[in-house]
Amino acid sequence: MKSRFIIYLFFFTLLSINVLGQNKKDKEQPLDSQEINALAPARAAFLTSVVPGLGQIYNKSYWKVPLVYAGIGIPAYFWADNQRQYNSYRNEYKRRLQGIVDTEHPLFGELDDQRLLDAQNFYRRNRDLSVVITVGFYILSIVDANVDAHLSQFNVNENLTIKPVFEFNNKFDPTTSMQYALNLSYKF
Repeated sequence: MKSRFIIYLFFFTLLSINVLGQNKKDKEQPLDSQEINALAPARAAFLTSVVPGLGQIYNKSYWKVPLVYAGIGIPAYFWADNQRQYNSYRNEYKRRLQGIVDTEHPLFGELDDQRLLDAQNFYRRNRDLSVVITVGFYILSIVDANVDAHLSQFNVNENLTIKPVFEFNNKFDPTTSMQYALNLSYKF
């Protein structure tokens, strides 16, 4: 019993010396991280809110600028088109209410009043949806600039990795032909 205790104490001491000991080399090595700028995310979000895409340029994510302008510009184009169509159907409906009916008109000549109202509602709904999508992409670009500025300061090196490993079983087993494993390695 006493000899077993001494053996356990000996192995525990050896393991703790190895775990708790710190090399001089570890103390003297400077960290490979850059200085953290706490105001960079706020600055990127502000720049994007003033001029869409400017925060992405500030973050040096130049490839995102065309996506920002496409995400804001395409719904804005559809807003303008739906507004134009809405106005044309509304003006025709107003003319009909005044008693002016042009049966020779190529677009509105064969439409009754209910179809004109349905078309107005359709284009108004699409116009409003285009506004919501445009504002959504605008807010998304601000959030993207902010998150990108936060993540650009995140420490990413080889010591922080998760690597999936596929291991094949050399033994022949007809029920299982492949095994899956996930190895996590922490390097300090």
